[in-house]
Amino acid sequence: EKNQTFVKDFILLGLLHPNKYGFLFLTLIFIIFMVAIIGNTVLILLIRFEIRLHTPMYYLLSHLSFMDILNISNIVPKMASNFISGRKSITFAGCGVQIFLSIIFLGSECLLLSAMSYDRYVAICHPLRYPILMNHRISVLMAAGCWLVGTINSTIHTTYVLHLPFCGTRAIDHFFCEVPAMLKLACVDTSHYEGGINVSGVVFLLTPFSIILASYCQILRTVLYIKSMEAQKKAFFTCSSHLAVVIMYYGPCIFTYMRPKSYHTPGQDKVLAILYTFLTPMLNPIIYSLRNKDVLYALKKVLGKVFVHRN
Repeated sequence: EKNQTFVKDFILLGLLHPNKYGFLFLTLIFIIFMVAIIGNTVLILLIRFEIRLHTPMYYLLSHLSFMDILNISNIVPKMASNFISGRKSITFAGCGVQIFLSIIFLGSECLLLSAMSYDRYVAICHPLRYPILMNHRISVLMAAGCWLVGTINSTIHTTYVLHLPFCGTRAIDHFFCEVPAMLKLACVDTSHYEGGINVSGVVFLLTPFSIILASYCQILRTVLYIKSMEAQKKAFFTCSSHLAVVIMYYGPCIFTYMRPKSYHTPGQDKVLAILYTFLTPMLNPIIYSLRNKDVLYALKKVLGKVFVHRN
């Protein structure tokens, strides 16, 4: 209690160093940021205005793109402004907002990815029952449930973390306010809270990841009965691409949030966070949709209209 500091600002030690390599890395991050924002925005607009894309699968994809836009926007602008200005501080309120939003998007996206895998499972393994098992009403309820459960989970964790007493210089060895990094600054024993994090990890990470793996196993099993080799290759390629993105997202999240505090190192946490905060928002629209023939058709249709209008 005596050693607890009463300065409200935190210090983000960051990811970049003020040298030429720091500026080079910042440029790379900015490119990733712009690709993620543009790719996901284009996907949302195509799904909104193209009738052929008004299906449950693309409805869920539009929510995934929206989450990715908000997630990367929650982190990159503050990190870039701190680097450019030379200041490393973030206010107590600003840190709370980052924690609250990042946990919402992390939890909601994990649940949404499992809902999307269920959609693909029903479409491929039970195509005749698809209109019943997966219609627009059900997809709306799924998306709303992901947002709601993610928000409730985030409210609980954010409230608890912000009520912890923090000691010393309040220096967070990370490039954004993340719960595992902040627990190291707490003046009290947080082992009971870490148990709560593990429970959330089971609900939001291990369970959805298991559902996704089970769904794709059933999909691949069904695909093996298809006589067309071309259809099999396409299905295998699509499933492997989706699973690669899923593993790249869930793997670092599980490794970050389900390890004891004593096993965390700043370098590892930063590298893992780069994967699920920067790279997956950039890759999701490319892997999930922009290579899809329906999406490409919609994109060509819109570009054609723009070209004709300009002429």
